[in-house]
Amino acid sequence: MRVFRFGSRGLLTKSSVLNSGRPPPCLSAVRTKTSSPKNFTDYSSLSLIYRPRVPALFNFARDLLDFWEEKEKAGKKSSQPAFWWVNDDNEEIRWSFEELGFHSRKLANVLTEECGLVRGDRVFLVLPRVPEWWLVNIACLRTGTVLIPGTSQLTARDVLHRLQVSEAKCVITDESMAPLLEAVSPQCPALTTKLLLSSKGRPGWGDLTALIRSASADHVCVDTRSDEPMTIFFTSGTTGSPKMTQHSHCSYGLGLTVNGRYWLDLTDSDVFWNTSDTGWAKSAWSSVFAPWTQGACVFVHHMPRFSTHTVLKTLSSFPISTFCTAPTAYRMLVQEDPSRFQFQALEHCLSAGEPINPEVMSKWRELTGLDIYEGYGQTETVLIAGTFKGMEIRPGSFGKASPAYDVQVVDEEGNIVPQGTEGNLAIRVKPHKPFSLFTQYTGEPEKTAECYCGDFYLTGDRGVMDRDGYLWFVGRADDVILSAGYRIGPFEVENALIEHDAVAESAVVSSPDPVRGEVVKAFVVLTPEYRSKEQSGLIRELQTHVKKVTAPYKYPRKIEFVDQLPKTVSGKIRRVELRKKEWEQS
Repeated sequence: MRVFRFGSRGLLTKSSVLNSGRPPPCLSAVRTKTSSPKNFTDYSSLSLIYRPRVPALFNFARDLLDFWEEKEKAGKKSSQPAFWWVNDDNEEIRWSFEELGFHSRKLANVLTEECGLVRGDRVFLVLPRVPEWWLVNIACLRTGTVLIPGTSQLTARDVLHRLQVSEAKCVITDESMAPLLEAVSPQCPALTTKLLLSSKGRPGWGDLTALIRSASADHVCVDTRSDEPMTIFFTSGTTGSPKMTQHSHCSYGLGLTVNGRYWLDLTDSDVFWNTSDTGWAKSAWSSVFAPWTQGACVFVHHMPRFSTHTVLKTLSSFPISTFCTAPTAYRMLVQEDPSRFQFQALEHCLSAGEPINPEVMSKWRELTGLDIYEGYGQTETVLIAGTFKGMEIRPGSFGKASPAYDVQVVDEEGNIVPQGTEGNLAIRVKPHKPFSLFTQYTGEPEKTAECYCGDFYLTGDRGVMDRDGYLWFVGRADDVILSAGYRIGPFEVENALIEHDAVAESAVVSSPDPVRGEVVKAFVVLTPEYRSKEQSGLIRELQTHVKKVTAPYKYPRKIEFVDQLPKTVSGKIRRVELRKKEWEQS
């Protein structure tokens, strides 16, 4: 166990321790009104007030974090901390922006003076939700080094691939990952420095805590260009091998303002909790840049494993005003019955990562009285589209285009299709490429070029835009099922299934069929009450249910009950894995 306490100036020390061309009826039947926004008037006003200016030089640490630090010193900021960390042992850390600056400047000096890193060098970071993860993020900004976050769920093969292709010079991790990194580091000639967060120490590793403690707090932030590389995220890999998605200081540092100010609707009085794993780009979105653009408090629960009870208890015990988690988490939370808890401060709930089922949204509202506002984006982008406060919520739709992008639905040649017609979800990049779009897939120019068609960047997702501008998700381009001449999106079938009391989760993929070419197959995780039911009868019941709530031709002709679904580290269902298994068996 590690115990945290505060020393001089709060210094952290440690002691040992949709085919029809219109929204399906089952997705559009329930509509609710939403609360009023704080940072804008209504959705129509966003395109008028969103006028970002991209300077030649920009650094998030200097231009935003230090800005809030100065406001704090002048008494012109709310009393909420910049960073609030808790764990299951009732330990807490609260840092002001001044303390955040103090610690991060010390770590910046560690990177440059002790590790010998220079601007542009790459740092591979694998830490759980501990305060040092945030300090490394900021220290890399201050030094101009390029951060590459990874998750502790990575295998040796994953880590080796990332270190070799990124040519990272420094790795920062904890005891749990140190043996794995030691095993692969001899095959990574570019790696020169290893820093360890540990109370024990380890031969060949620098002691991160001791180095921070002894370092000077005097540091001058590097003058980074707006278009200079800032971070690289390896894509979550729902299809194919992970690619190095490179972002600049402006694409995330400035670009995620649209998330924090408009979708999250944060102010410096808000306490915001995002549950994302630190290895996922959503952690940059909602645990670093978006909240701190607004001067909001970033709340963190260490929570090594997701626990519904921990989440609900935390929401009821702390003044968290805004909460964002993945659809998978909401599906688990509504089964726990959040109505047993009182969320006195909570006023805004959001979801991102994959589409959220309308049934889950309805249950959450029924149990908590709060709507869930869906957002849609990618590692390569900031918020592409979302449901913003003041908008009518249409369950099953992820809302309207973000003011950061001109979002359209296009065909295979890059032509805009009529409203109500399925096509490729795309972002206009000509005549001007949005500054908040990723720079490139580093080292893979062909893969980068494949993302563009005509005047558009293709997201790789299929969708529909209705006549009111709402966007409806059909599925990943390679997830769409072609059966007997019909195009079937897996998401609509999954939505229909989860409306049945027997279904906790489901994943729908194509399965080979000698007559139809391929058919719909559903992998279903049952709720506890139905696990002992006779399976053949339950299969017929689920098939009949789907036929009633969506077009009959979309029903799953095959259903397999499973204990769990394969997922990426960020919680997205890996349909590609299920589909591959189906077709390899044929």
